[in-house]
Amino acid sequence: MVIEFLSKNYSPADKLKDLIEKKVQRLDKFFVGEDTKVKVCLKQVKETYTLELTIVLDSTVLRAEVTSDNMYNNIDIALPKLEKQIIKHHKKLLSNTKKVRASFAEEAAAAQIEPEKHSTVVRTKTYELTPMTVEDAIEELELVEHSFFVFLNKGTGNVNVLYKRIEGDYGLIQAVV
Repeated sequence: MVIEFLSKNYSPADKLKDLIEKKVQRLDKFFVGEDTKVKVCLKQVKETYTLELTIVLDSTVLRAEVTSDNMYNNIDIALPKLEKQIIKHHKKLLSNTKKVRASFAEEAAAAQIEPEKHSTVVRTKTYELTPMTVEDAIEELELVEHSFFVFLNKGTGNVNVLYKRIEGDYGLIQAVV
């Protein structure tokens, strides 16, 4: 298991890094024979500390984020969260494998292929994009009380998505055409 540390406004002590490495290594039992990469991000904003643990697998990202007033407590809270996600992911993979095997057996017996079931769009919303600044979009987002807002950026002429982050600030996705 490869553990990568990133820090933002925080300088972790070697003791903390060693403790995180030791506890994260326990997750290695779920990834037999794989060179799994775990990204550990440590942040400090004023008197609050945030620990993010991210594991990127082939097609899945497993992530746990905890914020409190003590980084050591964050470790003990985040690891069980991540472990639950790993177990859930493994169960899902096993279930899918069993379903695939069962469906092959059924197909061989019936010699017919059934169409796949797909999710469908249950609601479509159409609206006209109004050119506005990012500041105007923030005001609109606050007015509609949604988690995101799509608008036409007056400065660039491109479609942008403004979204509210967990920390309370905003993120901006800029689509380039």
